[in-house]
Amino acid sequence: MKSEPGARKVLKVLQFTDTHFFADAKHKLLGVDTAESFADVYKTAKTKHGIPDFYLFTGDLSQDETEESYKRLASAVSDCGAPCFFLPGNHDRRDEMKRGLLFESSPFKSERRLLTENWQIILLDSLVEGQVAGHLAENEINFLKACLDEEPKLNALICLHHHPVAMGARWLDQIGVDNGEQFMAIIEAYPQVKAVLWGHVHQQYDALHKGILLMATPSTCVQFKANSADFGIDPVPAGYRYLELSADGQVESSTNRTEKIACGLELSSAGY
Repeated sequence: MKSEPGARKVLKVLQFTDTHFFADAKHKLLGVDTAESFADVYKTAKTKHGIPDFYLFTGDLSQDETEESYKRLASAVSDCGAPCFFLPGNHDRRDEMKRGLLFESSPFKSERRLLTENWQIILLDSLVEGQVAGHLAENEINFLKACLDEEPKLNALICLHHHPVAMGARWLDQIGVDNGEQFMAIIEAYPQVKAVLWGHVHQQYDALHKGILLMATPSTCVQFKANSADFGIDPVPAGYRYLELSADGQVESSTNRTEKIACGLELSSAGY
């Protein structure tokens, strides 16, 4: 489907990921009130950058996989002023997500392909329900190829939840997208692909691979320790990513964080 979130020469985008909302406001993730932490991140982003052309929510929007948790998230961004596009992560459930996010007054939209004057943004589904690791099914691979074949002159930003390349952390690299090599081989064959953006890893990652920017973004709640063999919590503030997509294919990106670590964070946790 086509969408027109903005036709300006520079597209401004805010990415939020791994929000981990609960249906019950009393529930917490590793000691953190995820809705409260998101509210702090959201306020920081709007204050610093204003209203973007659109928002990207790249999975694990819920922690308890309930319709109500998604409704709480939609309510939290009801004043966002721009369309919100989303994809599922391993803590999400597709049907509950759609019911909780896609209602008449919601800012969330169902499009998985956004076409603007100079860019196309492709949202891929790497969720395998009931599993932590991800996989890009054949229909997702075909969707990706079709989008890129149809619009060879448009710069492309590709989004998914699971990481398609190794992060240098043993435990995390066991739960990425299991056909990442296939995905990377495909995008390398299309020169219009400028960047890949994901969540899942709860940390910042920026690299350049054969001219393609690879980016992972901090969670809006709890952060994972980078380059760690085993699960570990990083005592740094929650964050988000801001992107500017220029007409010539240039991508300017920055990861920004709140001023303080989320209240109640359980640093000694061995997992969740």
